[in-house]
Amino acid sequence: MLCTRLTNANILTMDPDHPVAHDLGIWRGRIVGLDEAVTSLPAREVVDLGGATVLPGFIDSHVHLAWTGFKQRVPSVAPCERVEDVLAVVAEATSRTGAPGDWVDVMGYDQRALGRHLTAAELDTVCHGRKVLLMHDSGHGCVVNSAVLALLPADVPHLEGFLAESAMAAARRLRLPYAQSEIADAVERAARTCLAEGVTAVAEAGIGGGLLGNSPVELGAYQLLRDQSRLPLRVQLMAAGDTLGPRAAHREDGFTRALDLGVRTGFGDDWLSLGALKIYTDGGMMARTAALTAPYEGTDDAGQLQDDPKRLTRLIVDGHLAGWQLAFHAIGDRAADLALDALERAQRLRPRPDARHRIEHAGLIRPDQLPRFAGLGVSAVVQPTFLYSFGDDYARVMGEERASWMYRGRGFLDHGVTLVGSSDRPVTDGAPLRGVQFMVERASASGRPVGPREAITVEEALHAYTVAGAYACRWEDSAGSLTPGKRADLVVLGDDPRRVDRSRIGGIEVVATYVDGHEATEAGKL
Repeated sequence: MLCTRLTNANILTMDPDHPVAHDLGIWRGRIVGLDEAVTSLPAREVVDLGGATVLPGFIDSHVHLAWTGFKQRVPSVAPCERVEDVLAVVAEATSRTGAPGDWVDVMGYDQRALGRHLTAAELDTVCHGRKVLLMHDSGHGCVVNSAVLALLPADVPHLEGFLAESAMAAARRLRLPYAQSEIADAVERAARTCLAEGVTAVAEAGIGGGLLGNSPVELGAYQLLRDQSRLPLRVQLMAAGDTLGPRAAHREDGFTRALDLGVRTGFGDDWLSLGALKIYTDGGMMARTAALTAPYEGTDDAGQLQDDPKRLTRLIVDGHLAGWQLAFHAIGDRAADLALDALERAQRLRPRPDARHRIEHAGLIRPDQLPRFAGLGVSAVVQPTFLYSFGDDYARVMGEERASWMYRGRGFLDHGVTLVGSSDRPVTDGAPLRGVQFMVERASASGRPVGPREAITVEEALHAYTVAGAYACRWEDSAGSLTPGKRADLVVLGDDPRRVDRSRIGGIEVVATYVDGHEATEAGKL
């Protein structure tokens, strides 16, 4: 007997051996068959979907769940466009939070809306004796008040209170990290949002260190959720590169540095596992810190690498030799060059054909870099909605020629590069269907075409959020398609993304999300 049979559905399996089905059987969290293999079998529950479309659950291969969950509860200055409005929000937050000397977090800051960066002196006027950290929406910078600046070493660079990259990390290290219970609550909130958008599995892009780590013992928060049966979707954790420490080991082991106990990619179970090692090589376009080979348009600024190139290269080589899958944060083309050069060196030292290294964002990739991606077997994990949300600004600061190289689609596919869809939530909208729409339309929120030659088909975009996501996370044996034997993780949609006008794809209703064969959103909605 089946646990559940879904019937009268338009099932897009993403499996070329059985691409479309009408019935799907579930037993103990797994898909056991399609169509005639299950139609005559008894089932405890039969769900008539009335012709609704079913897809494999979307995989978001690059998210920040804790940051998303905290952002949902922390005061925000978005969408303020005047300095005085920003200061009013900060004043309200500081007057209601804690006591003098306490830390106050405020999010939603973006200097582009103001036309310039806020200053520490301006924050000082509304801080009520608190230490204020105003987080940039990109995650690559913040503005702090003078009370925070006074605690930083004199050699930490800042622009009248604006701290970028490692300087921001130095400010965050001044305070006690979040408690595991707080992180767990934030992750659970964010995971529920993901489920409502049809996401059944995610890769958390960097814990325990780096720019966005929330605690050196952050992994314990996810284990806490797992132990308490509060982890509502599947999570693969990327350890931040700076969590590795030097280790003495046999030369043939490949370890020169490692996590405690030598843990690496692949540890865990179907719900919570350890994925890639996250290595930051540059900053972001929003903060103008992505590392470019030519300056931002109209400036002499070409962004910055996160560290000395030799140290970054050594970390990359060490990670490869130790058996890690590597995920490089590389937005600018100069950062991508560094990552590709280091990988070529690492593969010469210790060939690993199925290492499945990834470049996260791949925000600006020159034509000559595309064959290098393919030759090294590197996946491109892109965030399509970045150009929907920020495309007008990015196109302006890149200039006409480079604008067509941003967050590519067709270029990667034509060179045989695995193209993976993701969101980087909460930087911008995380809904996969809206990401699919942008991959097809290549238009910003204002309607401006952004690299229209990089557009791909709806089927290719759906592949990026399902099959390719599973491949990038090494889940292809259990996820990514609705194939018998794989997990019963799926999403029910109110319409078929292939059949509606492309401008409507992002607005298709997510009727239900199933994880492990159970409806994980609103119980009984179907």
